[in-house]
Amino acid sequence: MAFSYYIYYRVARPDEASIAVRRLQSAIREGFGIEGRVLKKRDEPALWMEVYEGIDDGAAFEAAMAALIEGLDFSRMLAADSVRRIECFGES
Repeated sequence: MAFSYYIYYRVARPDEASIAVRRLQSAIREGFGIEGRVLKKRDEPALWMEVYEGIDDGAAFEAAMAALIEGLDFSRMLAADSVRRIECFGES
């Protein structure tokens, strides 16, 4: 079964976060062949959501994502009260 990941958070440093997300998605594309998307909430542009669909190996994807996020020091770009929240869905 393929999974879809939805990751949302609020940013405090949008310029830096945008660069980091592009690097992250490039690494995901190279490692998994998955083209991620980033969305920004209408009327609340600091709330972002990354979307990754068609993930066959969730454990490998999550491990790679965690390592990439740590390497990018992504937490320093988040709003003070925010964390990256990950939701994973599969077809029923």
